[in-house]
Amino acid sequence: MKNQKNTRKQISVVIPSFNEEGNIRKLFNRLMLNLDKNKYSIEIIFVDDGSTDETLNQIRSLAKESKIVKYLAFSKNFGHQKALKAGLDFSNGDAVISLDADLQHPPELIPALIKEWESGNEIVYTIRRNTEKTSFFKKFTAQLFYKILNKLSGLNISQGAADFRLLDRKVVNVIRDMQEDNLFIRGMIPWLGFNKVGLEYEPEERVWGTSKYTFKKMFLFAMQGITSFSVKPLHLTTYLGGFIFLLSSIYIFYALFVYFVQNKSIPGWTSMLISVLFLGSLNLLMLGVLGEYIGKIMIESKRRPQYIIKDKNL
Repeated sequence: MKNQKNTRKQISVVIPSFNEEGNIRKLFNRLMLNLDKNKYSIEIIFVDDGSTDETLNQIRSLAKESKIVKYLAFSKNFGHQKALKAGLDFSNGDAVISLDADLQHPPELIPALIKEWESGNEIVYTIRRNTEKTSFFKKFTAQLFYKILNKLSGLNISQGAADFRLLDRKVVNVIRDMQEDNLFIRGMIPWLGFNKVGLEYEPEERVWGTSKYTFKKMFLFAMQGITSFSVKPLHLTTYLGGFIFLLSSIYIFYALFVYFVQNKSIPGWTSMLISVLFLGSLNLLMLGVLGEYIGKIMIESKRRPQYIIKDKNL
């Protein structure tokens, strides 16, 4: 019997959590119904991302009741991607399943993820399927989001891709070795390679709490993905600067024509106009994009830790 236990594969479940006190116990109960504890050794790792409600206390309470529940608690809110990375870093499973604590990722899909893994797939990702309740605006913006993201980042992220996935141990080890501060794990997955397969799911309605992804956060998330995997925005600014420089040159000739031929210009107008167009078109349009990349270089050069753990039970 002891040898049989030692040969069992281990499944780790990583759950980033931020202000989800009303969902923690419900999620745990549903996980227990969908994880085969007889076939696999199970560990569930909650990562509290600096919650300001009772999320951490709920997790601690579960850890006292069940030995398979473990947790990491951040010293502050470091963000979803870093909470996910921390869970992967401390996981021990032969396969690691990640899902959010808001119950929109259905735990009932877990047996299908494991089945695909047992069939030889090292990455089993999920794709959110739109429902009839999904508004036209949300469908349109989501489609636009992934098109722009893929076009500018050079990646091929499936529309509706989520951070609900299963990763084989060898994949987790590769991600664990990545120490970059600007994490975009959703983009790392297609970039890594390995054998992969996608499964569709319908997101469930939130039963407690509100979404943490505002429009602003989604925009910053897209910028993170684009600038983390590609320098295409720099190329685009070069093309755009060249195009505007061409237009500026045409307008400069027009200003000179007005001054020398028609003799209608106001004194000082021509020189000021030429200076503003020429210098502004070449510099100002590029500063924002350049600043994004320079800022990332500065942050990476500091080599600060990706996250700080104030408490753990592992």
